Amino acid sequence: MKFKNAKEEFIQTWGTLGTNWGINRTMAQIHALLLIATEPMNADQIMEELKISRGNANMNLHSLMDWELIYKKSLSGHRKDYFVAEKDIWLMVQRITAQRKKKELDPLIKTLKKLSKVNDETPEEKELKTVVTDIHDFANQANKMLTSVMKSDNKWFAKIFLKLWR
Repeated sequence: MKFKNAKEEFIQTWGTLGTNWGINRTMAQIHALLLIATEPMNADQIMEELKISRGNANMNLHSLMDWELIYKKSLSGHRKDYFVAEKDIWLMVQRITAQRKKKELDPLIKTLKKLSKVNDETPEEKELKTVVTDIHDFANQANKMLTSVMKSDNKWFAKIFLKLWR
């Protein structure tokens, strides 16, 4: 496979994967492009490579910086901002996990905690409370696990993952 085809396929695949993380395809494609870039890239280069608008590029670059997946880099003699991706895959996974936890799991736990205070006098109320409590307990366990993953080093996680895989 030629480099150009492999590069395009990687960017497209990462873009599709990104939608599963809860981010938009373009944000993930910019991330993929910066992951494989050997030199920092500016917004104009990213726009040209991915055929996207300046607004789309700038909005997604800011989001990627908010997620701490990319960083601005100043180049001597250049006035434009350049961007580089965090290339430590373990840090990247931890940061994505932290963002997903913040956006998805934390609000769910908050809502379930509120819902678990429903009266449980009727059979319907009891059933709702039982289901909500079970989901809340599971979500709390998932929260503890994700917090451990975010605080751990990659060797610890790899050992646990390999044990689970067997």
